[in-house]
Amino acid sequence: MNITVVGLGYVGLSNAVLLAQHNNVRTLEIVQAKVDLINQGKSPIKDKEIEDFLANGKLQLEATIDKDYAYGHQPEFVVIAAPTDYDDENDQFNTEALESALEDALSYAPESTIIIKSTIPVGYTKRINEKYQTDRIVFSPEFLREGKALYDNLPPSRIIVGEVSERAQKFAELMVEGAADSTVDVLLMPSTEAEAVKLFSNTYLALRVSYFNELDTYAESKGLDTKSIIDGVSLDPRIGDYYNNPSFGYGGYCLPKDTKQMLASYKDVPNNLIRAIVDSNVTRKEFISSQVLKREPKVVGIHRLTMKTDSDNFRQAAIFDIMKQIRAEGVEVVIYEPTIKEENFEGYRVVNDLATFKSVTNSILANRISEDIRDVSHKIYTRDVYNDN
Repeated sequence: MNITVVGLGYVGLSNAVLLAQHNNVRTLEIVQAKVDLINQGKSPIKDKEIEDFLANGKLQLEATIDKDYAYGHQPEFVVIAAPTDYDDENDQFNTEALESALEDALSYAPESTIIIKSTIPVGYTKRINEKYQTDRIVFSPEFLREGKALYDNLPPSRIIVGEVSERAQKFAELMVEGAADSTVDVLLMPSTEAEAVKLFSNTYLALRVSYFNELDTYAESKGLDTKSIIDGVSLDPRIGDYYNNPSFGYGGYCLPKDTKQMLASYKDVPNNLIRAIVDSNVTRKEFISSQVLKREPKVVGIHRLTMKTDSDNFRQAAIFDIMKQIRAEGVEVVIYEPTIKEENFEGYRVVNDLATFKSVTNSILANRISEDIRDVSHKIYTRDVYNDN
């Protein structure tokens, strides 16, 4: 089957690789450097499984910046994974990039079924079909972790397609085929319910992060051992021993924007919990900042901007707000982040010689501990209890 995938971030590229195992996939991307890497069998993002599949897998996969070529093989499906950042001024997702991609797909591939993989507001698919006077746009949510995007599709936790139809079933079967697991749960449902599933899922994950962070805030404030408490709590099978490692706050590309969108969706609906999740994350970052400042450091070092081990992405990382709060108190903040080649990043000095970084800092913030800084453990402030993401 001929398929076109638009957008080669974590979501787009993982889906492209998955589908290219058994289908002819052409991918469209606006960044030439990404296109060149993919066509050389190299991944433009850090993801072990994607790197392996591109280098060693027998994929029918091409990347291009040419729209005519990307759509020229008359694809049966067009999968769009355009970014939808949250617009705080308008209190909603910014869907301009998505709608630009939708307009191209409707124009270049007038017979194709268009699958939206971007995260969107509840009710968006219905509205956008009405706007463009079509019925060819379908939503299918994605549930992936950065750095583990393809791994989470081999197999996925579930496959959801926001339409109850033959074409929706067909697309779901393509995803099942790529995952090589016929037992994965497949749900077909109306688009609006599928959109809600995505936002409620990520909001629950943010709730769980916030819960264990507040547990840790209590323990640290009272001089208690966080790990002992979490170990005891997590042995209840209804709670579970997973996704429970304290952090500096939830961050990354998905959880901050999705929780804000979920809260915006509740404007005319009574709620307490959804608002509390967003507020809790702000409080956690303020608490972390205050704990660091209690040490009265002159220079605070940030060991990695990335939120997770084995990730090269630091978009919307929780550490940024903490850095701003510390600097606002007149304390110098320097960064150790090997993925940044410049000597300055957004007004902060970058020190990527590790020995120099250790020597010039009084206190080092590490959201996740790694072996390369254990020799200066007396300087480190972290809430990483389990040495796990």
